Amino acid sequence: MPSTHPALTPAQLGPFKLANRVAVAPMSRVSTAGDGVPTAEMARYYARFAQGGFALVITEGVYLDHAYSQSYPDQPALVTDEQVAGWRRVVDAVHAEGGLLVAQLMHGGALSQHNHHREGTLAPSEVPPLGAKMAAYGGSGAWALPRAATDADLAEAVEGFARAAVRAKEAGFDGVELHGANGYLIDQFLTTYTNTRTDGYGGDVAGRSRFMVEALRAVRAAVGAEYLMGIRLSQTKVNDLEYRWPGGATEAEQIFRAAAGAGADFLHLASEGRDWQQTATLDTGVTATALAREVTGRPVIANGGMHDVEQARAVLDEGHADLLALGRGALGDRDWPQRVADGRAPSAFASELLRPDVTLGAERAYRDRIDVH
Repeated sequence: MPSTHPALTPAQLGPFKLANRVAVAPMSRVSTAGDGVPTAEMARYYARFAQGGFALVITEGVYLDHAYSQSYPDQPALVTDEQVAGWRRVVDAVHAEGGLLVAQLMHGGALSQHNHHREGTLAPSEVPPLGAKMAAYGGSGAWALPRAATDADLAEAVEGFARAAVRAKEAGFDGVELHGANGYLIDQFLTTYTNTRTDGYGGDVAGRSRFMVEALRAVRAAVGAEYLMGIRLSQTKVNDLEYRWPGGATEAEQIFRAAAGAGADFLHLASEGRDWQQTATLDTGVTATALAREVTGRPVIANGGMHDVEQARAVLDEGHADLLALGRGALGDRDWPQRVADGRAPSAFASELLRPDVTLGAERAYRDRIDVH
C-alpha cells in the first residue's frame, strides 16, 4: 500500500513546486583538492540524494572570498571561474536526477580553522570562541582570538555574500541559503556573548540582526526578486549546544521578522545536537519553527532528528514546519523518501550512523563509506 506520510506530499518553495517535503541538510564534506573546486566525486555524491527521492538538496557551506570567510581546509568556494564551472557540473548532475540544488553561502567568522590570505580571523568582537577546533575538519587546539570587524570589514563581508550569490546563479543553482546558524559569522552577530559591540551592529536584537539584514538585502539586490533565497538560523552552535536566545520567543520573533523583511523566501531552523524538540521549544512552549511560520508567512524547514518517521509526521501534521531537512538520516539512507514511500525500515548503515554515541562531525568520517551500503 502506498505511504500516506505527509513528507511525501507536494510543497511550494519560492517559485518551485517540490514533489515532496524532504530536503538534504547541509553537511560539510571538505573534500576539494585545496583549490575550492568541486570534484567529480562531489557531483556523484549530491546527485545520489536526488536519485533517492529528495526533492531539495542544500550544499555544504561554501566560502565567499579570499579574505576571511573560509572555515576549513579543502572547503568548496564560489569565488573563481573554475569553482563556478565545478559547481555547474554538480548542479547538472542533481538536475539530471530531478532534484533542486541550493548553495549554502557561509562566512566562518571566528570559527575558522583555515590559514587565511590575511592574518587572523574576523568576528563582531574580540571574544575568544568557546571550545576547541574540530578534528573532524582538520583542526586542533584553541580557536584563534578574532579581530573585531571594522565597518569596512563588514561591508566587504556583505559584498562577499552578494558576489557569491551571483556566482551561484551563474553556476545554475536553483537558489541560495545564507548560513546564519551554528556559530558562524551571522550567528556570531546574533549571539549576545560573541557580540559585545556598542555601535549599530550590537546591543538590542535589532542591532544584532543588522549584519544579517544587510547580507540578505545585498544578496536580494544582486540576484533579483525572483531568485530563491533563504537563511539558516539556530540557537545552538557547533561549539555551544546550550545557548538559547535570551529573549526567548520575543527575540526569536524579532529575528524571524527581520529575516523575512530583508527578503528571505524561506527560513531553515537548524538543530545542532540533533534534537529538534529540545532546541526548537521556546520559553512560551511554542516551537521556533511554528513561530517562524506564523510571524513571517514564509515556508519553514525543520531540522534535527527528522529521519524519525513519526517525529517527521508530527512536525508536519501539527503545523510546526513545511519541509524537513535530514542530515545524518540522509547520509545513512540516501533513498529515505523512497524508503518511507515503500514502508521500509532504516538501513543497518543508517542505524549505525544515528547511534547516540556517534560524535558530532562524524559525517566526514562516514562519507567514504556511502557507496558501499
